[in-house]
Amino acid sequence: AGAETVKRAVQLDEASRFQESLVCYQEGIDLLLQVVKATTDEAKKHRYRQKISEYMTRAEDIKKHIEKEKQDGKYHKQIRIEENATGFGYEKLFREYLTEIVSEVWVEDPYIRQVHQASRYSLYNFLRFCEMLVKGPCKVKTIHLLTSYDVGGGRSQQMSVLEEIKQSLSNYGVTLNIDFSSSIHDREIRFNNGWMIKIGRGLDYFKKPQGHFSIGYCDFDLRPCHETTVDVFHTKHTKKM
Repeated sequence: AGAETVKRAVQLDEASRFQESLVCYQEGIDLLLQVVKATTDEAKKHRYRQKISEYMTRAEDIKKHIEKEKQDGKYHKQIRIEENATGFGYEKLFREYLTEIVSEVWVEDPYIRQVHQASRYSLYNFLRFCEMLVKGPCKVKTIHLLTSYDVGGGRSQQMSVLEEIKQSLSNYGVTLNIDFSSSIHDREIRFNNGWMIKIGRGLDYFKKPQGHFSIGYCDFDLRPCHETTVDVFHTKHTKKM
């Protein structure tokens, strides 16, 4: 298993998919270290240790390369969430980028509107996202939401729920600014420390829970997902976008 994982790391490395390659190198190294512990043949141990040393050196080089890309504003990480995959709660996707200096967040998503719908719980999802921001470690003071109006009779409910979220956030010293656009299409989230995350489905990439008392209803890490792609960028000019 360790050899196969490292082989995959090398393939990703050669394809310049450095973030994925780094993860595979790290997993492969851990597996190979376990093999070394279980091996009594000293010659094999020596060969394994040599290989592990080579892979560790390459992993460190990739780490430095990624850090440089971040500093230069050229960083790009892509995460592919497969159909029915679990383990992709908001903390998993965003916590890495919510550093202590984050004080302002922009959310652009046209579908923060329906509560009761066949497959969407978008307003609840937005609330869960806000809860994550309030928990920190960032010190968010302002959240800007740009979305579209719900259609028909759902608009009054949408406005009522958003107002309730706004009032609740104010109890934690957070201001929620809400704007609407009839032409908004793209979905993206930006932090004022320079991180920008684009999710194909926006915040609404979770599947409808099987019931109000089913596993995954409360813990989004356990909730199956729809297939989607997450792109993470870093830029020193976020506010100009």
